[in-house]
This record gives sequence, structure tokens and C-alpha cells, in this order.
Amino acid sequence: MPITQGAKKAHRASERKRVFNVRRRRAMNEIVKEVRSLITSGESKKAEEKIPEAYKAIDKAAKRGIIKENTAARKKSRLVAALKKTK
Repeated sequence: MPITQGAKKAHRASERKRVFNVRRRRAMNEIVKEVRSLITSGESKKAEEKIPEAYKAIDKAAKRGIIKENTAARKKSRLVAALKKTK
């Protein structure tokens, strides 16, 4: 537990940031999962329409530091590779 006043304030700030980061990570994971499920179910047209949305969520997460740049690149690459396999 934080003892000094500054530590208490930093703790409050980190809690607020954590809430936003969890929200952003969840949004990213949901859209990626949705695209993957569309790909596996054979709905490549719908998946293709959702890819830009997934890219946006992944890029935002990388920009905010929620995931690393290489992780973002890998996620995007694997999504497109999975989509190309179905075609």
C-alpha cells in the first residue's frame, strides 16, 4: 500500500490508467476474435470487411503501449494469412 501522499496519488492515477488499458485491450481482443471466428466459419467476405476495424484496434493498442509493436505486426500478419488460406 502507498504510504506517502505522492505514492497515493500515483496509485490512483495508475488505477485509472489500468481501467482504460483493460478496456482497450478487451476491445482489441474482441474484434480480433470476431474476425478469426468469421474466417473459421467460412465467411471470408464479412471477415475481409472487418479487417480494417481489427487493424485500427491493434494499431491503437500498440500506440498506447498496451501491446508491443512487434506483437501488433504479428497479429495483423496472422489475421491476413488466415484470411488468405480460406480463399
